Amino acid sequence: MLPVVAFPFEDFYIDTHHMTHQLEPREQQILFYTGLLAAALGIGGIRAILCPMAAYSLQGYNQHQLLSFFNWFYWLVNLNSTIVFLGIAYIQQSVAKNLGFLIPFTSVLLALIAIHMVRNKLTFKPKKGGSLLTTLGVFLNSLKMCCLHYRHLSGDVGSWLDRAKENNGGRYSETHVENVKVLARLFPLYGLQLLYRACITQIPSGYYIQTMNSNLHLNDFLLPIGAMNVISILPLLLLAPVIECVTTCCLSMEKTPLAPAKVITLGHAFAALSVLVAGLSELQRKAYPLVEQTLSGKVLQVSSMPCFRLAPQYILLGLAEALVTPACTLISFQLTPSHIRGISLHFLTLSYGGGCLLGAFIIQLVYLISGGNFYPNVLHDANLERFFFVLATLMAINTLVSWRISYRYIDLSVQGRGLTTSPLAEKLLRYKACLRFYDTVDRSYTNASIESIL
Repeated sequence: MLPVVAFPFEDFYIDTHHMTHQLEPREQQILFYTGLLAAALGIGGIRAILCPMAAYSLQGYNQHQLLSFFNWFYWLVNLNSTIVFLGIAYIQQSVAKNLGFLIPFTSVLLALIAIHMVRNKLTFKPKKGGSLLTTLGVFLNSLKMCCLHYRHLSGDVGSWLDRAKENNGGRYSETHVENVKVLARLFPLYGLQLLYRACITQIPSGYYIQTMNSNLHLNDFLLPIGAMNVISILPLLLLAPVIECVTTCCLSMEKTPLAPAKVITLGHAFAALSVLVAGLSELQRKAYPLVEQTLSGKVLQVSSMPCFRLAPQYILLGLAEALVTPACTLISFQLTPSHIRGISLHFLTLSYGGGCLLGAFIIQLVYLISGGNFYPNVLHDANLERFFFVLATLMAINTLVSWRISYRYIDLSVQGRGLTTSPLAEKLLRYKACLRFYDTVDRSYTNASIESIL
């Protein structure tokens, strides 16, 4: 749909009268937003299953091997992104917009054919009790039991999730509830990724606007705006081999590498510093005189500051991504039982999507509160740097909170230790729950009878 919207109908003649055939603006908008929605659903579905699918064959590996796998996995993902930004972005900006959309369409079509050919080798059946519905059911049943105050049946419990256990009047076995409690330990970690992802979304939003309003000319060559995105990807490509070498050296010298939780805190600090540098760069960019620059056939008044002056903020954000994403994936994978590790990685992906929505919400909120002054339509006439300073302050607070709770995720030797019981033990638990229920009913009936007699 996107190539149809971008097709240059104004230059396309089909009959002898040379009449221009083009889509109406309303039809273009319908196709455009439908295409974006389809792309969002497809990308979300791929990101939700790609890493869990690769992680099914990692059972039994130690922490170093797992971190190595996730480092190289995201290294390959970002290598593909580099090819996309260097190739397709240049074609779309300098050659033809519709061709820039047509290349990904052809690539996805070929990928679908390849996946269909090997679909039997890509089908994995999760273990029993590890479904997302069961996990959500434990949360909902716990909330229901808490709201109904079934204290006369269940008594005091150590955690509100324990109310979903069968021996406390709930619907789920002790195995399921204990495993969900292990998963719930990761929710603070997922929550801290929301604001971090809001900073990452500045690459296609705030940083993109800064780059578009800077001088993109390198001698006589007009750089594509996506070239600056490559600068943020380069640290990811360079840091993965470095981390692998440092970790290997530490293990060979019998030294303990930096804990993944501390690596995440360091990455958050880099993200806060990146947004702060972006605000300072915006002040510097506005000090340069304006020049004319043509982008996609439109003449814009932009700052004469070279776009490479914005490189430090891209590099810092790339360093943050290289540190945070593999470490978060490792903690989510290793601290959960084996049969709900896929669900744990799904929640991590959900936090990434929630962070993107939070970034869009912050942008819209700041735009409305400031009347367009913080996040303007014309960049030279407003104060985008104030928005970056606000976001840097929020991210600094987020980093402090991450540092305060990082001790919870230091020890990964637990290896996702959930509670596992045999079917016979679960039957005994249900039998115990029944006895407890009838014992409670019998006592209440006896007390009522004595009171009526008196």
